[in-house]
Amino acid sequence: SGNYYNQGEIRKKELEQSCFLLGIPASDVTVVDHRDLPDNPAVEWDTQVLAAFVLKHIEANNINLVVTFDAGGVSGHANHISLYAALRYIFILFFCLGCRVLVLESVNLFRKYISILDVPISCLLPRDALFILTEEETERARSAMRCHHSQLLWFRHIYMLFSRYMVINSLRLL
Repeated sequence: SGNYYNQGEIRKKELEQSCFLLGIPASDVTVVDHRDLPDNPAVEWDTQVLAAFVLKHIEANNINLVVTFDAGGVSGHANHISLYAALRYIFILFFCLGCRVLVLESVNLFRKYISILDVPISCLLPRDALFILTEEETERARSAMRCHHSQLLWFRHIYMLFSRYMVINSLRLL
C-alpha cells in the first residue's frame, strides 16, 4: 500500500488521483496490501508470492500485455526489481498464457537525466518499443506525478524536470 513512511492510506488516495488524471478509473486500480510484500526500497519480495498475485490479476482481467521494470528496476529499487523477477518467473512457467511482457529499459545516470537529448541515442539502440511523448503528454505525466504529494521530495522535482523517463521510454519484450 506504499506504507514505507506510514503513509499507506495517503498514498492509495494519491495513486487514485494520479490514475484519474491519466484516464484510469478507480475501479481499475488494485492495491495489494500483503505482509510479505512490504513497501521498502531495500526489500526484495518473494518471487512466488508476488507472482501468484500478478498471475491471478492477469487471468481475472484477461490481460494480454504487461509493462514492468527490467532487472535494474530503473532506480535500483528492490521492489521494482522484484516485479521484474515475478514477471520473468510467470513468463517462463506460463508462457502459454498469451500475455506479452514489455520491460522498461534502465539506463545509466547520464542518459537518465538528459531528458529529450536522449532521443537520438534511444533511436539508435536496439529496442522493441520506443515511446516519445508529446509536450502535452509530458505535462499530463508531470501532473499525474504531482498528485503524489507525499513522495515529492526534492530529487523527484529534479526527476520531473530532467529525466528522460518523463519524455522517452524504451522497452524490450521479455
